[in-house]
Amino acid sequence: MSFRLPIFIASLLLTTTSNQCGLPSKSVSLAQQLKPRDAALASHTAAAVDFTAADFEQHIAHLKKQFTLNEFTFVVQSPFVVIGDEPAATVRQRAAETVKWTIDLLRKDYFKKNLPLILNIWLFKDTDSYQRHARQLFNDEPDTPYGYYSSANRALVMNIETGSGTLVHELVHPFMDANFPACPPWFNEGLASLYEQSGEVDGHLHGYPNWRLPALKLAIKASAVPSFKSLMEMNAEAFYRQDKGTNYAQSRYLCYYLQERGLLAEFYSVFTANQSTDPTGYLSLQKVLGESDLPAFQKKWEKFVLDIKEGFTVRTTSN
Repeated sequence: MSFRLPIFIASLLLTTTSNQCGLPSKSVSLAQQLKPRDAALASHTAAAVDFTAADFEQHIAHLKKQFTLNEFTFVVQSPFVVIGDEPAATVRQRAAETVKWTIDLLRKDYFKKNLPLILNIWLFKDTDSYQRHARQLFNDEPDTPYGYYSSANRALVMNIETGSGTLVHELVHPFMDANFPACPPWFNEGLASLYEQSGEVDGHLHGYPNWRLPALKLAIKASAVPSFKSLMEMNAEAFYRQDKGTNYAQSRYLCYYLQERGLLAEFYSVFTANQSTDPTGYLSLQKVLGESDLPAFQKKWEKFVLDIKEGFTVRTTSN
């Protein structure tokens, strides 16, 4: 087994974290939340876009004309421009070791189509910078201390001082929009939240237990989690507005179960191939699991979740 532990995750792996990433920001309107995918990305041609150096030069020139950004470093990491106010070397390191690393591994297992638009990733060095620039640049008042995706501004807006888990989570969404625009909320958020605490195992992105686990265990013990059928049928309003903490956690740990059984990439492939006849993924889940009775399977899944240790160690083997 080969294992690569990203710098930005190394300090988080041995304990759970309180980084509550992925929750809809106030910068996203209710109407947008009812359509969780980015309609502009989803409406573009399905053909991959290969951006040129000239495309990025023009994009950055427009940004510099639009905003006063003397203290920022710009790094092209296609299909994104990473913009940060930390030291230039740090911004370049984050672009390579977080953004490129995540993109490469997501493309390897899931997303074959590139984004049709260049998006910006704003990495603000601390809470003051994050809040101040969100107001100045986007007229936003963030209601999450970690970061969010602003579809209106085609931007991932991050307080990088809090860690990179939110950034990895949010990177999933524009690729999902471009590759699987009909993706239901449970899988969109389940896959994204799986990777908010992650590493690389045998050349693949690998999610680990995180802060969402204790609340899910309590909900399971209280018989308070919905059936998989109900969860998978939720539209955006139901998923984001109705007990969204449990919805995120249940979705994450269903994806985690599939990952631990070596079935997650296969599920994505089967689900996307059959989305027209299986819009929720319920039938695809039955097929991939080999389980015709999903209510009975949910009991096995609940036991699996209750047995997960909330802390963990990293195991490696020499070649």
